[in-house]
Amino acid sequence: MAPNYLKTGEAKASHGTVPTVDVEGIVKGVIADIRSDGDSAVRRYSEKFDKWSPENFKLSKQQIQDTIATVDKQIITDIHKVQANVRKFAQAQRDSLKDFEIEMEPGVVLGHRNNPIEKVGAYIPGGRYPLLASAHMTILTAKVAGCPHVIACTPPINGIIPNATVAAMHYAGADEIYILGGVQAVAAMAVGTETVPKVGFLAGPGNPFVAEAKKQLFGDIGIDLLAGATEILIVADESADPYVVATDLLSQAEHGPDTPAILITNSEDVAKKSMAFVEELLPNLPTKALAGTSWRDYGEVAVVGDLDEAYALADEYASEHVQILTREPRQALEKMTNYGAIFLGEGTCVSYGDKCIGTNHVLPTRKNAIHTGGLWVGKYLRTVTYQEVTSQKASAELGRLCGRAARAEFFEGHARSGDLRAHKYENDSYDWIDPSQVAAAESSPKM
Repeated sequence: MAPNYLKTGEAKASHGTVPTVDVEGIVKGVIADIRSDGDSAVRRYSEKFDKWSPENFKLSKQQIQDTIATVDKQIITDIHKVQANVRKFAQAQRDSLKDFEIEMEPGVVLGHRNNPIEKVGAYIPGGRYPLLASAHMTILTAKVAGCPHVIACTPPINGIIPNATVAAMHYAGADEIYILGGVQAVAAMAVGTETVPKVGFLAGPGNPFVAEAKKQLFGDIGIDLLAGATEILIVADESADPYVVATDLLSQAEHGPDTPAILITNSEDVAKKSMAFVEELLPNLPTKALAGTSWRDYGEVAVVGDLDEAYALADEYASEHVQILTREPRQALEKMTNYGAIFLGEGTCVSYGDKCIGTNHVLPTRKNAIHTGGLWVGKYLRTVTYQEVTSQKASAELGRLCGRAARAEFFEGHARSGDLRAHKYENDSYDWIDPSQVAAAESSPKM
């Protein structure tokens, strides 16, 4: 049966709104200025957008220690605990990636290695909230991957250094910490300036301007993914607690004014009660302005015939966060494939993934989960291959095969590289080769 939508977001119902800000154009201009003017442009935009112009954007070692000293001890303890969780899971991921070597046939060796990216940039957003967790997810994961140098930027919040965020960045392993936000931070790391080193890869979430900057800079550098507004989708059956459903929908809706919060259920009773609880809980939520806007404009509630239909519809959404509130939540692992991260059962809320459980919270949005996963240690690695042929006979045989394969594609130059080995190691004759010009083969080829 077709889904019965008890609620659709006002933004969706009106087919969205026409953007009033030229995000692409603004970002393009900022990047061009930073390419041209370096640090002076960075400072100019930091003053314009964040009203922030310290003597140095980079914190000294002493400044870092002084900043950390102001942070509540319980927060520091919690940072260490959360980072231990993130490190343990990331290390398990890294350990699952093996370098290997295989002898395809006698004297023909192929292999691959996972090489960490040497210099990585991590962007830790924070204009609205101090997002400590993003430091764990981007910096620490890069360090577990083996990246030797990580540069990290986070913006000031209302002209103040976010002390707890700096602590999280430091303990995660950042080699350089800059109090610098927005497009100017991303562009500075991507193109390099007089004081900010150029990185090879950039990771981290951010607002639409940061996302657009990453999009425009991709190619100059690698990026983790293009993330948009946070998303939550809950699949619930008749056993789900509507109060839990409502609470968890709002837990993500508070991220911003454009967070899709979606419920798909086979129970109309659960759907209606969950909607009622959202309206009951919203007035007492400190972030009700943001959460309420998201729920009004992007909240959806769909009733379907059974759980198979629920899972199929959820897969169409390909949401960033999918939460399963059913009697048998692990069924979703077999029924669904399109999601950034999945949270199984009432004991597992999306907020755990955001803040503390250990999996990475930098995840695909806007249906990008159809083709990509989230940030993990593998994003910081380059899987590269190598080849070695130590047998003259094997090289000659490969040369003959290469010659035929290349000529089938009309690549004569490729073919001649193969011909030469067949001639040199097995005395094959070719019209284009003058034997007097070819050095005699040694007993073992040096390749």
